Amino acid sequence: MTAAAGLAVDSAAKPPAFWVPFLKDAVLAALVAVLLALPLVGLQTYDIGGGALGIRTHFDWVAIGGAAVFAGRLALRVLQQLYRTRPTGRARVLISIAAWGNRQALPITLLGIGFAVALPFLPFSSRYLIDLGTTVLIYVMLGWGLNVVVGLAGLLDLGYVAFYAVGAYTFGLLARDLDFTFWEALPFSGLVAASFGVVLGFPVLRLRGDYLAIVTLGFGEIIRIVLLNWAPVTGGPNGIGGIPRPSFFGLHFARSAPEGVATFHQFFGLEFSPDHRVIFLYFVILAMALLTNAFTLRIRQLPIGRAWEALREDEVACRALGINPTTVKLSAFAIGAMFGGFAGCFFATRQGFISPESFTFIESATILAIVVLGGMGSQLGVVLAAVLLVSLPEFGRAFAEFRMLIFGAAMVGVMVWRPRGLIAHREPTLRLGSSR
Repeated sequence: MTAAAGLAVDSAAKPPAFWVPFLKDAVLAALVAVLLALPLVGLQTYDIGGGALGIRTHFDWVAIGGAAVFAGRLALRVLQQLYRTRPTGRARVLISIAAWGNRQALPITLLGIGFAVALPFLPFSSRYLIDLGTTVLIYVMLGWGLNVVVGLAGLLDLGYVAFYAVGAYTFGLLARDLDFTFWEALPFSGLVAASFGVVLGFPVLRLRGDYLAIVTLGFGEIIRIVLLNWAPVTGGPNGIGGIPRPSFFGLHFARSAPEGVATFHQFFGLEFSPDHRVIFLYFVILAMALLTNAFTLRIRQLPIGRAWEALREDEVACRALGINPTTVKLSAFAIGAMFGGFAGCFFATRQGFISPESFTFIESATILAIVVLGGMGSQLGVVLAAVLLVSLPEFGRAFAEFRMLIFGAAMVGVMVWRPRGLIAHREPTLRLGSSR
């Protein structure tokens, strides 16, 4: 064989550069993104008068989106190649941050509680920021409630918003028909929601995985449809209005009150400000969230909490150890639903009005995303994920309409780099001492 022939054979057998498949993959992903975005984003209808519609094009947005997908896909493949060639450095930064956070869990928790308490009184604080903090705390409380079912007991629940709605409508109906105040209706909201949790638990005792998710998803939609169509009781699509605000030991946050009744600012000798009620609502949900966290941490150390974690790991082993899976599952659904009912009661008193449109599937998806992104079973991870998913779209008003896109990108990113969540490590609830 001549030297020229040998050179030709070597060049033909030589594989292409490693970046060529990456470019092809990035181009294909960008092409698919452009084809999907063209009818959804690139074409927009508008009213031109006389009942006629015109079409406005946004091909620049489509081009920007395609370029972003191309760059992101290419960067992702390159990073995966680098991690594959250097396995010891995979996600080194994220892993080190998570490990440091777990070592410093107590100082971080105390610092976070201190910041949350001081937030309304900080120089940069505003009514908008306090309202945003209240919304974040609602989702933190909901995330901790769902974490009992999903993170501790390992039961996938896609209809958690149903318990949120039950708690809100329980307060709405009690306030409308029996003149209950927030504090009087709060325990009833939790109790009714827990009862619905038990009702949901019975049909799903023998279900696992995808089948369990489908049933819970259907349960959430059933509750929403009932609220929408049972108009004589729930008000239907018109909802329930005039829900009373909470009071501070009988002191209402109003400018004036009937003769012989003192308002909050009159009792304390303050000038009236509508911010007083906003700050009070913030501290109410903060106290409820902290109590939820303390209750969850405590119950995890009890036999029922350890039974949840055992059920999550292996149901067959639970039965072999004499643990009754029926009781364990029902208790998880009931306690998780109770926290959802408490949060729903607070949501109703904060808004003053509730309707079925506030309890759609997207709420369940958001709460589940918070639990998964934070790390199933991690209390601190739920807080971090709630802050990220709720506050970031609010700070970027220009990106508010892309909220679901942000959710999807965050889920993909976490599944790639932190498949077990942002803070996946959890300390065991029970340590066995070494025998001597």
